[in-house]
Amino acid sequence: MTARLVTCEHASARVPARWAEALRPARALLAGHRAFDPGAARLARDLARALHAPLLLGTATRLLVDLNRSPANPRRFSSCTRALPAEDRARIMTCHYWPYRLAVEEAVRTAAGPVLHLSVHSFTPMRGRGRRTMDVGLLYDPARPRERRVAAAWQRSLAAVAPALRVARNRPYRGTSDGLTRALRRRFPDRHYAGLEVEVNQAIACGAPARWDALRRLLARTAATLEG
Repeated sequence: MTARLVTCEHASARVPARWAEALRPARALLAGHRAFDPGAARLARDLARALHAPLLLGTATRLLVDLNRSPANPRRFSSCTRALPAEDRARIMTCHYWPYRLAVEEAVRTAAGPVLHLSVHSFTPMRGRGRRTMDVGLLYDPARPRERRVAAAWQRSLAAVAPALRVARNRPYRGTSDGLTRALRRRFPDRHYAGLEVEVNQAIACGAPARWDALRRLLARTAATLEG
C-alpha cells in the first residue's frame, strides 16, 4: 500500500526574531510571493486531510532561506541573507534549513511501503512579460515511471471532472529543476519514492474565494483517488 506525504516548503512569511534586523530591508516584500507561496499552505492542508497523510510545513520566510533549494545552491539565501557573515548563514542552515529537510527525508525513509510525496507550491500568473496560462502544474521527472504514471493519471482525472481547468505537466517549471523532490529522488529509488510538485496559479489562490475553494476541493478529491 502506498504511503502519502504532503509538504509545503514556502508555507510561511514569518520572520524569526533573531533575523528581523537582517531582513528589515525586505520588509515590504513579506506580504507577497517573494516571501512565501500564497495559497500553498492552505491547499497543502486540504490535500493532507484528503489523503490522511502527514503534513510538513516550512515555518519561516524563504527570504531567510529557501527550503526548496539544494544546500549547495547559492540562491537558497536571499539578497538579504546572502551578505550575512558565514557563521550567521551556517546558523540559519542549522536552525531552519536542515531540520525541515531532514524531517521530510526521515518521513520518506520510515514510511511503511512506497511513498507518494506531494510538494505544494503556487506560481505568479506573470513572469517578466509572459503570461502563464495554466491553472495547475504537475511537476515530475519523466525518467521516473511512477511519477510519470501518477502525473498522467491525475491530469486525466482532473480533465474528466473539470474539462475547462488548464492542467499542464512540467510547467511552469521543469520537474527536474533544483528542488526538494529532486534531492529525494537521488536518495531513494523509484520503487520507494515518487515526488510531484503541485503548482497552482496565484491568480486563483488570491482571486475569487469561491473559485479558490472549488479548486482546492477538486484537487483534494482527485488526489485521494491516485494510486502511487
